Amino acid sequence: MSELRKQDSVDETKKIVHTYPLLRHTDMSEEMKTETMELIVVACEKYQTNNEGAARMIKETMDKRYGATWHCVIGEAFGFEVSYEVKNLLYMFFAGNLAIAVWKCC
Repeated sequence: MSELRKQDSVDETKKIVHTYPLLRHTDMSEEMKTETMELIVVACEKYQTNNEGAARMIKETMDKRYGATWHCVIGEAFGFEVSYEVKNLLYMFFAGNLAIAVWKCC
């Protein structure tokens, strides 16, 4: 009986972390969206403890692929309001509570 209670308390303290990317909003073309999401996943997995490094990698890669003035914000619990070029915004979550916003400024 006590083993059952221990198992219940262990299960209650475990956090459920989703490792798949969860797209919240985008107006990108399908091909651009897919490439950007793949880039974000690779960068976030490569720089798991360094959001600044991941953001820099995403920004520099997007600048090379699609022209200059891309911006990237990675973090938890932030809001944003930006001006951006139409068809150049993506907002998604990765690894549960890690939010990523990528956009191209005019």
